[in-house]
Amino acid sequence: MSVGDSNPAAVPSPVQDVQGDDRWMSQHTRFVLECKDKEPDVLFVGDSMVQLLHQYEVWQELFSPLHALSFGIGGDTTSHVLWRLQNGELENITPKVVVVWVGTNNHEHTVEQIAGGIQAIVHLINTCQPQAKVVVLGLLPRGERPNPLREKNAEVNRVLRASLPRLGSVQFLDVGSGFVQSDGTISTHDMFDFLHLTPAGYAAIAKPLHDLLLQLLEETPEESRPILA
Repeated sequence: MSVGDSNPAAVPSPVQDVQGDDRWMSQHTRFVLECKDKEPDVLFVGDSMVQLLHQYEVWQELFSPLHALSFGIGGDTTSHVLWRLQNGELENITPKVVVVWVGTNNHEHTVEQIAGGIQAIVHLINTCQPQAKVVVLGLLPRGERPNPLREKNAEVNRVLRASLPRLGSVQFLDVGSGFVQSDGTISTHDMFDFLHLTPAGYAAIAKPLHDLLLQLLEETPEESRPILA
């Protein structure tokens, strides 16, 4: 039995075009074409967290100079990212680092299933791009006040922190620790809708991520080692 057979979050699947405009597939097709035209050193894949990062100045300031590509689509789950990566978004490129940021949209899945879906993505990248180091970003807290989804995301992070080092050249980076205030609330200064980051929110997560990417890009394969933050 494969991982996908037992875990629905690890079954590759495209988004169903319920609205009828085929926007999701159009974005995927554009990403596949970018793989043929560009030579990224860093590839970002994921959901709206990746998609919106590309829209803010911090991308141009910190990540574009690293020769980065952004393959983020809003609303994507682990299954959607798996399908995209299996269908052209890892072809014709040889990135040195792949950044994975997905999982908060897997509302219907359990903690173990979400973590397993992310692990399946890492395994696929390791198989298709064995030269690449993988960075998995932790899921952010969500909701203005404490809620079950916020706790689920935190538990996913705990599982990933413990399990990812067993998958090889992969790093886990928790970038969400500073967003919950002492009273348990999240401010609109950091997340405008209590889920998606503002420019200030992205600035907060960008520095530790940028520092890690610089380190990984400078390492030789022999120097690579697991890092948990």
